[in-house]
Amino acid sequence: MLNWDEPLSPQAPRAPESALEAPVINTEPAVTPLVREIPLDDTGAGEISQTASAPLTAKPINPEDKRVVNGLADINQLAPFKYPWAWEYFLNANKNHWTPLDINMTQDVHDFQHKLTLEERHVYENVLSYLTTSDILAMRNIGLAVMEKMSAPELQIYQARQVYEEAMHTWTYQHCIESLGLDQGEIYNRYRVVPEIHHKIQMCNRRLDSVLRADIDLTDRDELENFVLAYTFFAGVFEGTWFYNGFSPIFALQRRGLMKGTAEQFQYIMRDEVLHASFGIRVCKQIVLEENIKLDPKVIQQMWEEAEAAEMQYANYLLPDPILGYSAEDHLAQFRFIANRRANKLNHAIPFPGAENALPWLDEQANLKKEKNFFETRVTEYQTGGALNWD
Repeated sequence: MLNWDEPLSPQAPRAPESALEAPVINTEPAVTPLVREIPLDDTGAGEISQTASAPLTAKPINPEDKRVVNGLADINQLAPFKYPWAWEYFLNANKNHWTPLDINMTQDVHDFQHKLTLEERHVYENVLSYLTTSDILAMRNIGLAVMEKMSAPELQIYQARQVYEEAMHTWTYQHCIESLGLDQGEIYNRYRVVPEIHHKIQMCNRRLDSVLRADIDLTDRDELENFVLAYTFFAGVFEGTWFYNGFSPIFALQRRGLMKGTAEQFQYIMRDEVLHASFGIRVCKQIVLEENIKLDPKVIQQMWEEAEAAEMQYANYLLPDPILGYSAEDHLAQFRFIANRRANKLNHAIPFPGAENALPWLDEQANLKKEKNFFETRVTEYQTGGALNWD
């Protein structure tokens, strides 16, 4: 069971043996250097010289010297861990491995061509248009703007896995587009020509550009606070709320037996996104704790309200008229409800008091309880457990 508080609920290798070589025992003093120069004589034969490099002065790593940013420990030394929970995220993420080629899209092709209404096609195509660009943004944010600022390797290692997963999600959307024979240029360019999609992407780009700078200095309190706000936006709003809401129109189709292949792809993506957003929220809270940062509540509230305004524009474009079982009002109401959940986990004030769960079926619909064993073509339990619990 994955949840937003604790979504994750060694044997040393043996040296090869040789019967021909006796073990080498080092009897030299501890101060003997580890590197020696080997000059050549006049004949070209090498003679071992005792000329030494400077002695080593490094001290053992103290885990307490590690910090999320601005740490004093060696970034190349994984253990001892200061953040063992980050390593658990990495281990768990690797149990969720899948590819879009694992899901059969044949029925989706038939549904799209013969069963979807024009309004439902509009919804389907624009969901893909938004998500294709969004996951590339998520990949760039973690891979280029966030990961290199982490000063504990256990954090970076999970984020490296996250970069891969964002790339695979983009592959998934591309696989859906190719399977249905959609016009790739037209689908991919919608974020540039549809204002309601473009506006959301530009909000992300502004946050990303503010921290994707070579001269950023996180020892500066203003710079550090802006970095935390940007990471909070991507973890809480972008991945934690917009992505979750972005999948729901496709799950609404799935409930009626339509586009089940695409919905299954999105269920696998949803498992990854649980960890991405949860990890990001936890890292942001850790930075706030370690650096004693006091984020301005007015700035946080403004962030949520701007996200809501952008989601309202997008919902009205996506669903100018309701489709069976789903409307723009449902979409926006669910945004507010999920936003409150994410804000609560970030220790923020609730941005939308009184928001109710407009889609009580959504968490259950998004749960991936089984996975196919693609080698034996039978259903087996999903490797890491059952339902997603977004609380």
